[in-house]
Amino acid sequence: MNDLLDFAISAHGGIDRWNEFAELQAPVSIDGAIWHLKQQPGLLSDKVFSIKTHTEKLTITPFSASDRRSVFTPGRLSLETLDGNVVEMRDSPESAYAGHSVETPWDKFHVAYFASEALWTYLTSPFLYTYPGFETEEIEPWYENDEKWRRLKITFPDHVASHTKTQITHFGPEGLMRRHDYTVDILGGATGANYPSNYREFQGIKMPTTRRIYAYDEHLQKVPEPLLVTLDFGELRFS
Repeated sequence: MNDLLDFAISAHGGIDRWNEFAELQAPVSIDGAIWHLKQQPGLLSDKVFSIKTHTEKLTITPFSASDRRSVFTPGRLSLETLDGNVVEMRDSPESAYAGHSVETPWDKFHVAYFASEALWTYLTSPFLYTYPGFETEEIEPWYENDEKWRRLKITFPDHVASHTKTQITHFGPEGLMRRHDYTVDILGGATGANYPSNYREFQGIKMPTTRRIYAYDEHLQKVPEPLLVTLDFGELRFS
């Protein structure tokens, strides 16, 4: 583990504490311009995202109907009853975005896959970066909001579904995440500057309870309008 990642992991509660848990339940409401553009406003309001913290699996409850949930793994997405009976399924869900333009409407499976691969990364970072197959490198710092933010370039292994293979996370002076930059492959390489904020401690782990996501320009500067995605979390619970 490099120096910056070690510093960040410690600031967020430490790897030993993180490894005591296998699951996380995260109540969240998600909104923003992208869902309106994709003609799916409100589909992710007042949900519970339940994740396996060391295996890429995530459920969204309820989803599509009050008695349904979505179940995500990188190669498969299903819609199930709450007692686990599969109602609908999409194999190789990432391939369903082929040929899309920015204006292409999404169906419920498009929404579920995008939200699931995104939130699994968000909710496990920065601990995720210590997992087997991840490569990290500290790069030149970034200055924003009158602070110097140290930056970590992360290369994801092929078996992890995320926005894109190479991402950059910025850390503030105390080691907490300030900004997470990426492009989104299934959105044609659209840029994302993801700002975590309002940290709280949950069972010894510090987690942001709000995120605001914007595009960034060719100079890596945040584009303030439109606000692409908003995430507002409730009481997180590890087990």
